[in-house]
Amino acid sequence: MDWLFVFAVFLYLVCAFLVVAEVFIPSGGLIGILALICLIGGVAIFFNHSILAGWIGIATAIVMIPATVVFAYRIFPKTRFGKAVLLTPPHDLRGSGIPDTDQLKSLIGRTGVVHGPLRPVGICDFSGQRVECTAEGGYVDKGKQVKVINVESTRVVVRAIDVN
Repeated sequence: MDWLFVFAVFLYLVCAFLVVAEVFIPSGGLIGILALICLIGGVAIFFNHSILAGWIGIATAIVMIPATVVFAYRIFPKTRFGKAVLLTPPHDLRGSGIPDTDQLKSLIGRTGVVHGPLRPVGICDFSGQRVECTAEGGYVDKGKQVKVINVESTRVVVRAIDVN
């Protein structure tokens, strides 16, 4: 086997290593340029060896580079550096901001107090539980009593009660 051929394979391996290093080390693209130089050098040596070896080298590069990049980005979040750099997603419970429809349906028929004016949407207090409500007839003043008449998905519809 020709030593130049072995050197071309070595340049491909160095290229793959440099592509992985580019993901982990912020170099402003310098490591990527070095990887590209190694790749071009390996392809040139393969083409110098034979046309068939050159085309096989290009096909190998077309498969090797994306596979190496995918590999690097898959292991990146699992490394200590990746865990320190990447943000963790929030661990909110499903529907933590809006009560579930089943929970809201239990309010049908209950009375509460308008916490802020309903124009026609606002906040009503039902025994300490504050819920966003929609007034049936438009504007309702703060402090008035309301009764839940309907729940559609997460929309609570209330009607003002006349207290005499």
